[in-house]
Amino acid sequence: MTSTDPELRLLHVHAHPDDESSKGAATTAYYVAQGVRVMVVSCTGGERGDILNAAMDTPGNWARLPELRKEEMARAASILGIEHVWLGYEDSGFPDPDNPQPMAPGAFAAQDVDVAAGRLVKILREFKPQVVTTYNEQGGYPHPDHVMTHTVSVAAVDAAADPTLWPEHGAPWQVSKLYYDQGMSRDRFTALNEAMDARGLGRPYDERLSWPHLREPMPPATTFIPCGEFFEVRDRALMAHATQVDPTGSWFTVPLDIQQAVWPTEDFRLAWSKVPTVIPETDLFAGLR
Repeated sequence: MTSTDPELRLLHVHAHPDDESSKGAATTAYYVAQGVRVMVVSCTGGERGDILNAAMDTPGNWARLPELRKEEMARAASILGIEHVWLGYEDSGFPDPDNPQPMAPGAFAAQDVDVAAGRLVKILREFKPQVVTTYNEQGGYPHPDHVMTHTVSVAAVDAAADPTLWPEHGAPWQVSKLYYDQGMSRDRFTALNEAMDARGLGRPYDERLSWPHLREPMPPATTFIPCGEFFEVRDRALMAHATQVDPTGSWFTVPLDIQQAVWPTEDFRLAWSKVPTVIPETDLFAGLR
Protein backbone atom coordinates (compact mmCIF):
# COMPACT_ATOMS: atom_id res chain seq x y z
CA MET A 1 0.00 0.00 0.00
CA THR A 2 1.17 3.54 -0.72
CA SER A 3 0.54 6.59 1.44
CA THR A 4 -2.19 7.70 -0.99
CA ASP A 5 -3.90 4.31 -1.14
CA PRO A 6 -7.64 5.08 -0.74
CA GLU A 7 -8.11 1.80 1.10
CA LEU A 8 -6.23 3.08 4.17
CA ARG A 9 -8.79 3.94 6.83
CA LEU A 10 -8.36 5.29 10.35
CA LEU A 11 -11.15 5.47 12.95
CA HIS A 12 -10.91 7.59 16.10
CA VAL A 13 -13.45 6.89 18.87
CA HIS A 14 -14.03 9.87 21.17
CA ALA A 15 -16.35 10.64 24.05
CA HIS A 16 -17.54 14.19 23.25
CA PRO A 17 -17.43 16.73 20.45
CA ASP A 18 -14.15 18.68 20.89
CA ASP A 19 -12.20 15.57 22.02
CA GLU A 20 -11.37 14.86 18.38
CA SER A 21 -9.70 18.30 18.18
CA SER A 22 -7.92 18.33 21.55
CA LYS A 23 -6.57 14.77 21.20
CA GLY A 24 -4.82 13.60 18.07
CA ALA A 25 -6.13 16.23 15.66
CA ALA A 26 -2.73 17.00 14.14
CA THR A 27 -2.31 13.27 13.53
CA THR A 28 -5.70 13.28 11.83
CA ALA A 29 -4.71 16.18 9.57
CA TYR A 30 -1.37 14.49 8.82
CA TYR A 31 -3.10 11.36 7.55
CA VAL A 32 -5.86 13.22 5.70
CA ALA A 33 -3.11 15.07 3.81
CA GLN A 34 -1.78 11.65 2.72
CA GLY A 35 -5.13 10.61 1.32
CA VAL A 36 -6.11 8.36 4.23
CA ARG A 37 -9.84 8.23 4.98
CA VAL A 38 -10.36 9.27 8.58
CA MET A 39 -13.60 8.95 10.51
CA VAL A 40 -14.40 10.18 14.02
CA VAL A 41 -17.09 8.63 16.18
CA SER A 42 -18.45 10.90 18.92
CA CYS A 43 -20.08 8.68 21.52
CA THR A 44 -22.11 11.54 23.05
CA GLY A 45 -23.35 14.97 22.06
CA GLY A 46 -21.70 16.79 24.95
CA GLU A 47 -25.09 17.99 26.16
CA ARG A 48 -24.07 18.19 29.82
CA GLY A 49 -20.83 20.05 29.28
CA ASP A 50 -20.12 23.56 30.47
CA ILE A 51 -19.55 26.71 28.46
CA LEU A 52 -15.86 27.35 29.04
CA ASN A 53 -15.45 30.46 26.90
CA ALA A 54 -16.66 33.58 28.71
CA ALA A 55 -17.50 35.27 25.39
CA MET A 56 -19.99 32.47 24.67
CA ASP A 57 -21.48 32.29 28.18
CA THR A 58 -24.92 33.72 27.47
CA PRO A 59 -28.44 32.53 28.35
CA GLY A 60 -29.20 32.03 24.68
CA ASN A 61 -26.22 29.77 24.18
CA TRP A 62 -27.02 27.74 27.29
CA ALA A 63 -30.57 27.28 26.00
CA ARG A 64 -29.36 25.73 22.76
CA LEU A 65 -26.11 24.12 23.91
CA PRO A 66 -26.87 20.69 22.38
CA GLU A 67 -27.47 22.27 18.96
CA LEU A 68 -24.43 24.52 19.32
CA ARG A 69 -22.17 21.58 20.03
CA LYS A 70 -23.39 19.78 16.91
CA GLU A 71 -22.72 22.90 14.84
CA GLU A 72 -19.25 23.22 16.34
CA MET A 73 -18.51 19.58 15.59
CA ALA A 74 -19.53 20.06 11.95
CA ARG A 75 -17.15 23.02 11.62
CA ALA A 76 -14.27 21.10 13.21
CA ALA A 77 -14.91 18.10 10.95
CA SER A 78 -14.76 20.37 7.90
CA ILE A 79 -11.45 21.89 9.06
CA LEU A 80 -9.94 18.44 9.67
CA GLY A 81 -11.33 16.93 6.46
CA ILE A 82 -12.86 13.96 8.24
CA GLU A 83 -15.99 11.87 8.11
CA HIS A 84 -18.02 12.01 11.31
CA VAL A 85 -20.76 9.96 12.96
CA TRP A 86 -22.59 10.17 16.28
CA LEU A 87 -22.92 7.00 18.33
CA GLY A 88 -26.12 8.52 19.67
CA TYR A 89 -25.79 8.61 23.45
CA GLU A 90 -26.17 11.48 25.89
CA ASP A 91 -23.32 13.09 27.80
CA SER A 92 -23.14 11.60 31.30
CA GLY A 93 -21.77 14.80 32.85
CA PHE A 94 -18.81 14.98 35.20
CA PRO A 95 -19.84 13.76 38.66
CA ASP A 96 -19.66 16.19 41.58
CA PRO A 97 -18.28 14.21 44.54
CA ASP A 98 -19.88 16.70 46.94
CA ASN A 99 -23.32 16.42 45.32
CA PRO A 100 -23.69 13.05 43.60
CA GLN A 101 -26.64 12.73 41.23
CA PRO A 102 -28.10 9.69 39.48
CA MET A 103 -27.24 9.44 35.79
CA ALA A 104 -29.94 10.11 33.23
CA PRO A 105 -31.27 6.92 31.58
CA GLY A 106 -29.77 7.93 28.23
CA ALA A 107 -26.34 8.76 29.63
CA PHE A 108 -23.54 6.93 27.87
CA ALA A 109 -21.87 5.69 31.06
CA ALA A 110 -25.18 4.16 32.21
CA GLN A 111 -25.57 1.93 29.13
CA ASP A 112 -25.10 -1.80 28.82
CA VAL A 113 -21.60 -2.17 27.36
CA ASP A 114 -22.60 -4.92 24.93
CA VAL A 115 -25.52 -2.93 23.54
CA ALA A 116 -23.44 0.22 23.12
CA ALA A 117 -20.66 -1.82 21.53
CA GLY A 118 -23.18 -3.15 19.03
CA ARG A 119 -23.72 0.33 17.62
CA LEU A 120 -19.98 0.73 17.16
CA VAL A 121 -19.70 -2.73 15.58
CA LYS A 122 -22.03 -1.55 12.83
CA ILE A 123 -19.80 1.46 12.15
CA LEU A 124 -16.65 -0.66 12.18
CA ARG A 125 -18.07 -3.17 9.71
CA GLU A 126 -19.30 -0.46 7.38
CA PHE A 127 -16.20 1.78 7.45
CA LYS A 128 -13.67 -1.07 7.67
CA PRO A 129 -10.73 0.72 9.32
CA GLN A 130 -7.40 -1.02 9.58
CA VAL A 131 -6.49 1.19 12.55
CA VAL A 132 -8.60 2.33 15.50
CA THR A 133 -7.60 4.78 18.22
CA THR A 134 -9.36 5.40 21.51
CA TYR A 135 -8.51 6.17 25.15
CA ASN A 136 -6.52 4.10 27.61
CA GLU A 137 -7.94 2.02 30.43
CA GLN A 138 -8.41 5.11 32.64
CA GLY A 139 -10.12 7.03 29.85
CA GLY A 140 -7.18 9.41 29.51
CA TYR A 141 -8.74 11.27 32.42
CA PRO A 142 -11.43 10.11 34.84
CA HIS A 143 -14.60 11.32 33.12
CA PRO A 144 -17.16 8.48 33.09
CA ASP A 145 -17.78 8.92 29.37
CA HIS A 146 -14.05 8.62 28.62
CA VAL A 147 -13.76 5.42 30.63
CA MET A 148 -16.87 4.07 28.91
CA THR A 149 -15.43 5.02 25.52
CA HIS A 150 -12.41 2.82 26.22
CA THR A 151 -14.55 -0.08 27.40
CA VAL A 152 -17.00 0.10 24.49
CA SER A 153 -14.26 0.58 21.89
CA VAL A 154 -12.32 -2.49 23.04
CA ALA A 155 -15.49 -4.59 23.18
CA ALA A 156 -16.64 -3.42 19.74
CA VAL A 157 -13.30 -4.04 18.03
CA ASP A 158 -13.34 -7.59 19.37
CA ALA A 159 -17.00 -8.17 18.50
CA ALA A 160 -16.66 -6.75 14.98
CA ALA A 161 -14.37 -9.65 14.06
CA ASP A 162 -16.69 -12.33 15.47
CA PRO A 163 -19.18 -13.69 12.91
CA THR A 164 -21.46 -14.99 15.68
CA LEU A 165 -22.00 -11.48 17.13
CA TRP A 166 -24.26 -8.81 15.62
CA PRO A 167 -24.75 -10.62 12.27
CA GLU A 168 -27.39 -8.01 11.41
CA HIS A 169 -24.61 -5.38 11.31
CA GLY A 170 -22.83 -6.87 8.31
CA ALA A 171 -19.91 -9.14 7.57
CA PRO A 172 -17.17 -9.47 10.21
CA TRP A 173 -14.28 -7.00 10.09
CA GLN A 174 -10.90 -7.53 11.72
CA VAL A 175 -9.18 -4.33 12.82
CA SER A 176 -5.42 -4.69 12.34
CA LYS A 177 -4.17 -2.33 15.06
CA LEU A 178 -5.65 -0.72 18.17
CA TYR A 179 -4.03 2.32 19.80
CA TYR A 180 -4.58 4.40 22.92
CA ASP A 181 -4.04 8.16 22.70
CA GLN A 182 -1.24 9.40 24.98
CA GLY A 183 -1.08 13.06 24.04
CA MET A 184 -2.05 14.29 27.50
CA SER A 185 1.13 13.03 29.13
CA ARG A 186 3.03 14.39 32.11
CA ASP A 187 6.29 14.25 30.14
CA ARG A 188 4.90 16.44 27.34
CA PHE A 189 3.44 19.07 29.67
CA THR A 190 6.66 19.14 31.71
CA ALA A 191 8.84 19.59 28.61
CA LEU A 192 6.68 22.44 27.32
CA ASN A 193 6.63 24.04 30.78
CA GLU A 194 10.43 23.99 30.95
CA ALA A 195 10.79 25.41 27.44
CA MET A 196 8.41 28.25 28.22
CA ASP A 197 10.21 28.96 31.50
CA ALA A 198 13.56 29.07 29.67
CA ARG A 199 12.19 31.81 27.43
CA GLY A 200 10.83 33.76 30.38
CA LEU A 201 7.24 33.06 29.35
CA GLY A 202 6.07 31.46 32.58
CA ARG A 203 5.03 27.92 33.41
CA PRO A 204 1.53 27.52 31.93
CA TYR A 205 1.06 23.89 32.90
CA ASP A 206 1.88 23.99 36.61
CA GLU A 207 -1.78 23.69 37.57
CA ARG A 208 -2.44 20.94 35.04
CA LEU A 209 0.55 18.96 36.29
CA SER A 210 -1.00 18.96 39.76
CA TRP A 211 -4.06 17.05 38.54
CA PRO A 212 -4.21 13.62 40.22
CA HIS A 213 -4.44 11.60 37.00
CA LEU A 214 -1.32 13.30 35.63
CA ARG A 215 0.67 12.42 38.74
CA GLU A 216 0.18 8.72 38.01
CA PRO A 217 2.88 7.08 35.86
CA MET A 218 1.70 6.30 32.34
CA PRO A 219 2.91 3.29 30.34
CA PRO A 220 5.42 4.46 27.74
CA ALA A 221 4.17 5.52 24.33
CA THR A 222 5.13 3.28 21.44
CA THR A 223 4.22 5.40 18.44
CA PHE A 224 5.23 8.97 17.65
CA ILE A 225 3.53 10.69 14.72
CA PRO A 226 5.65 13.53 13.23
CA CYS A 227 2.77 15.93 12.72
CA GLY A 228 4.14 19.26 13.98
CA GLU A 229 3.40 21.02 10.70
CA PHE A 230 -0.30 20.30 11.32
CA PHE A 231 -0.49 21.83 14.82
CA GLU A 232 -2.03 24.95 13.28
CA VAL A 233 -4.84 22.86 11.74
CA ARG A 234 -5.37 21.21 15.12
CA ASP A 235 -5.71 24.62 16.77
CA ARG A 236 -8.21 25.85 14.18
CA ALA A 237 -10.30 22.74 14.68
CA LEU A 238 -10.21 23.19 18.44
CA MET A 239 -11.23 26.84 18.19
CA ALA A 240 -14.25 25.75 16.13
CA HIS A 241 -15.60 24.42 19.44
CA ALA A 242 -16.16 27.98 20.58
CA THR A 243 -18.26 27.12 23.64
CA GLN A 244 -15.57 24.78 24.94
CA VAL A 245 -12.32 26.66 24.35
CA ASP A 246 -11.20 30.11 25.47
CA PRO A 247 -8.96 31.40 22.65
CA THR A 248 -6.90 33.27 25.27
CA GLY A 249 -6.63 30.23 27.55
CA SER A 250 -3.99 27.62 28.27
CA TRP A 251 -4.64 25.56 25.14
CA PHE A 252 -3.00 28.30 23.07
CA THR A 253 -0.42 29.70 25.51
CA VAL A 254 2.62 27.88 24.12
CA PRO A 255 3.71 29.33 20.74
CA LEU A 256 3.66 26.88 17.87
CA ASP A 257 7.39 27.24 17.25
CA ILE A 258 8.11 26.06 20.81
CA GLN A 259 5.72 23.13 20.46
CA GLN A 260 7.22 22.14 17.11
CA ALA A 261 10.77 22.33 18.49
CA VAL A 262 10.17 20.67 21.86
CA TRP A 263 7.46 18.08 21.14
CA PRO A 264 6.74 17.81 17.40
CA THR A 265 4.82 14.54 17.64
CA GLU A 266 1.49 13.24 18.84
CA ASP A 267 1.94 10.04 20.78
CA PHE A 268 0.05 6.78 21.06
CA ARG A 269 0.43 3.42 22.78
CA LEU A 270 -0.07 0.33 20.66
CA ALA A 271 -2.52 -1.88 22.56
CA TRP A 272 -2.18 -4.76 20.10
CA SER A 273 -1.43 -5.49 16.47
CA LYS A 274 -2.44 -8.28 14.14
CA VAL A 275 0.43 -7.39 11.79
CA PRO A 276 4.18 -7.43 12.44
CA THR A 277 5.62 -4.10 13.52
CA VAL A 278 8.73 -2.75 15.23
CA ILE A 279 8.55 -0.49 18.30
CA PRO A 280 9.03 2.46 18.36
CA GLU A 281 6.86 3.39 15.41
CA THR A 282 6.39 6.65 13.52
CA ASP A 283 3.31 5.51 11.62
CA LEU A 284 -0.04 4.16 12.83
CA PHE A 285 -0.07 2.07 9.64
CA ALA A 286 3.35 0.51 10.23
CA GLY A 287 3.13 -3.07 9.05
CA LEU A 288 0.26 -2.22 6.72
CA ARG A 289 2.14 -0.33 4.03
